[in-house]
Amino acid sequence: MKNLNGIDIDRIIQMAWEDRTTFDAILKTFGLTESEVIILMRRNLRPSSFRHWRKRVSGRKTKHLAKRNFQLGRFKCSRQGNINQNKITKKNGSKRY
Repeated sequence: MKNLNGIDIDRIIQMAWEDRTTFDAILKTFGLTESEVIILMRRNLRPSSFRHWRKRVSGRKTKHLAKRNFQLGRFKCSRQGNINQNKITKKNGSKRY
């Protein structure tokens, strides 16, 4: 497995928890296969969190590009807030305090 810094590990964990982010997207972004992502998750999550994650993603069609029933996927939900200069902004443009 590659030498990853803490920021990369945090991002991989976040991507692995997201429903619409495929393992193929993680492979393209970080070069980790599905089995390497599972190892990374096992090493960096509490045992109960890892079991919950594995139960959640096992057999989930959206996590595997070949099993999806739609052609174009996004790395994030369309309702997710935009990240702008390290500040998350609401869709209507108002500031968060």
